[in-house]
Amino acid sequence: MLLLQSRAHADGLPLSLAVEAANETIRSCETSGNNVSVAVVDMFGQAIVQLKGDKSTPHTQNLAYRKAFTVITFGPNYKLDTSTQVAAWASKNPVFYQALLTVPNITPLPGAVAVKVNGEMIAAIGVSGAPGGDKDEGCAQAGILKIADKLKINH
Repeated sequence: MLLLQSRAHADGLPLSLAVEAANETIRSCETSGNNVSVAVVDMFGQAIVQLKGDKSTPHTQNLAYRKAFTVITFGPNYKLDTSTQVAAWASKNPVFYQALLTVPNITPLPGAVAVKVNGEMIAAIGVSGAPGGDKDEGCAQAGILKIADKLKINH
């Protein structure tokens, strides 16, 4: 069986757009007075780009990656688009939640958002440093909106 996919999905998120989205994510958070780091992760769990904001604290870079990695890991199979949704889903089963915490790079905390094209996840943007994952996710959404017209993102 031959499965045809759009070029954007087959190739993933191009580096140039990942950088643009990451820069906008940091700019959006800084505008709100929040110093953050951002990671854009591909569908293989590899960082496409990671940026540490000028005044962000040391742990934020790793945590941003882990939040995005969590969305990439669980999002496609369970139809979850944010790490807030992953955290809520995982918390419904305490035994599963504890097991989940033993998986390397999994962090079920709010702060990451899926990047989707034609309804298919192609990457995730993770953010850490704002006081609250909802603020992190808002900045990630701003990054996605910055590139949406270039990929015809349905988000």
